[in-house]
Amino acid sequence: MEIDHKVPQIGQLVRVVQGRERGQFAVIIEIVDDRYVLLADGDKRKYDRPKKKNINHIELLERISPEVRDSLLETSRVSNGKLRFAVAKIASELVTEIEKGDH
Repeated sequence: MEIDHKVPQIGQLVRVVQGRERGQFAVIIEIVDDRYVLLADGDKRKYDRPKKKNINHIELLERISPEVRDSLLETSRVSNGKLRFAVAKIASELVTEIEKGDH
């Protein structure tokens, strides 16, 4: 699946680059308009209380969680467990990539 790096997608994983949650990973659960998205991670930011974030303050990662995207598109909801799973999966993949790059 080809991803436009400037246009956020539902279910896309992001890294927060500005604000109190800088450095944390989250998933886009809703696109508010061309400037803002709603983020949740299933842990500190639950689905019921997402963070509204300016897209200039996040780094769009190349990965989209199919579980989260499909759940949101089918039922308009996603469980916090799926969000936590998606964030943990991306975090572990990035750590693995960093470790491979060091050796």
